[in-house]
Amino acid sequence: MSKKVITAIAGLSLTAGLLGLAGVPAGAQTGTAGQATAAMAAPKPPKGARAVLQVSPNPTTKRSQEVTITGNCGGGKELKAVLAGINREHPLLQNIRIIDDNPQGFVVKATLAPTIGNGVGPVFVDCGDEAGVTLLVTHV
Repeated sequence: MSKKVITAIAGLSLTAGLLGLAGVPAGAQTGTAGQATAAMAAPKPPKGARAVLQVSPNPTTKRSQEVTITGNCGGGKELKAVLAGINREHPLLQNIRIIDDNPQGFVVKATLAPTIGNGVGPVFVDCGDEAGVTLLVTHV
């Protein structure tokens, strides 16, 4: 895994933790409820962690089921790689195929590992300058 991907993953984890601890921003405490909701609903991710992705279907319900990963690179140049799960010996997804690497709208196809069980696992995208992560839920 490249240093950029590891740095982006660490940045995503740090951002998620800080957003969870921060609660309502200080500026929103003196404003109206609508302003506070808007401020909390659209936090801007840090540079390096702006790629956005979705997995469909999610949750998955069958082993070896094909899933589609779509999204955008959030300012990155192009989709370079997709990683699924944390353990390389037992991957979450197999046969990962980048169908379209367009940074404004990428498409990836993959199959759920035949040995997967019930649970949650991360799916990461590497867009060069930007990275993103989402969770895939399995009910098999």
